[in-house]
Amino acid sequence: MSRRAPIAFIVRAITAFERPVTLRMPFRFGAATVTACPQAFVRVRVQIEGREVEGASAELMVPKWFDKSPALTHEDNFAQLRRAVTAARAAYLASPSATSAYALSSGAGAQAITNEVAQGLPRLAAQFGPALIDKAIADAVLRSQRLDWVSGVQAGVLGDPWSARLRLLRPSSVWLRHTVGLADRLEADDAGLDPNDGLPATLEDAIAHYGLRYFKLKLCGQPEADVARLTRIERLLARVGDYRVTLDGNETYADVAQIEALFDDLARHRATARLVQRTLLLEQPLPRHLALQQSLVGARIPVPVILDESDDDESVLPQGLAQGYRGISSKACKGIYRSLAHAARLRARPGHLLSGEDLTCQAGLAVQQDTLLAASLGVTHIERNGHHYVRGFGTASEAETQDFLSAHRGLYQADPQGVRLRIQHGRLDLTSLYPPGFAHVASPHWDTLAPLTE
Repeated sequence: MSRRAPIAFIVRAITAFERPVTLRMPFRFGAATVTACPQAFVRVRVQIEGREVEGASAELMVPKWFDKSPALTHEDNFAQLRRAVTAARAAYLASPSATSAYALSSGAGAQAITNEVAQGLPRLAAQFGPALIDKAIADAVLRSQRLDWVSGVQAGVLGDPWSARLRLLRPSSVWLRHTVGLADRLEADDAGLDPNDGLPATLEDAIAHYGLRYFKLKLCGQPEADVARLTRIERLLARVGDYRVTLDGNETYADVAQIEALFDDLARHRATARLVQRTLLLEQPLPRHLALQQSLVGARIPVPVILDESDDDESVLPQGLAQGYRGISSKACKGIYRSLAHAARLRARPGHLLSGEDLTCQAGLAVQQDTLLAASLGVTHIERNGHHYVRGFGTASEAETQDFLSAHRGLYQADPQGVRLRIQHGRLDLTSLYPPGFAHVASPHWDTLAPLTE
């Protein structure tokens, strides 16, 4: 598709909402255990070429990831993210003249982040508001031109500077990478919560139920405990045959030497040595305040190490590459333009990778937009954990879930447990995610949501 001039528009309205989400089992990563948190929704109305068009987005407000300070409660973290959305909304509405989607993000969005950081909000949390609104605005702009995400970004209508260097893909499916949290039961005899809701309660059940081949394994930062748990997990994965895994340190390892010790220990055992051979990457093992200060060049780490929580600024990836990191994660909660920029930078570096990671993306707009974003940038397997830790659409109304099911028959399915993500032979069907807009056909039932207030 030939390049077009960026589409200019004026923002007329931005409304933010939230809905409570209760997990069907505890999700433990790093030092955090999550059992419930709100999901944020944004609805925008923009004026383009004399007419008004709506766009929408959604994202879970996960505690203890954007800011892991032990002094803060989960409610404190939710308040931080609400504040980020509120500040970004005010900044975008104050933009005085017609502009493009990317120009608005790099202007008003960047200024909102700068202002909130100056008042003490961590950059990763401050990014949440602009990232959420940018998705909804991109959706509105693409809808106005009757272009899907791939065609519209490739045509340049959002105005970003990277898509001209990228060839976005239009895959019909992607491998689902199943998360194994630190509190997850591996087998039926393990202690822990059994939700008793007809869905898989253990890793063993999930492998059989979904036909899984890709897995994301959480680490706790204690080599002995991690080796013992990975040994147990590998015994189950061995039944899969040609499995692949990624490891997620979630900032729990203190230094590079401790990571080297972990892999030395893994190499000493047949099962874990086999698991390392099938490991695609290690994600953010070091705390964000140390990750860019310790070099990985020459370290005895036999798998690529990538960044995630450190990714709070465009300068982070080049800094990480200089320190020996081999890639970075794509997450819509960090910004769609951040993912495009990462993909363009990594494209020119053979052996480096952009991964697709989750932040408990929920069924509906959140999982649709984040999955399409990563898959269009060449990610072939993507962490999706909302299907496992939350039952389907959670507290959404029956009418809303039926709307999404009707719009995305390949992505969702209905069964006695309700409407939920459809996983066949370990894969997700993406064929319904290419309508005009950003993976948006069905909408949340806005009148069932509570206003998001700081």
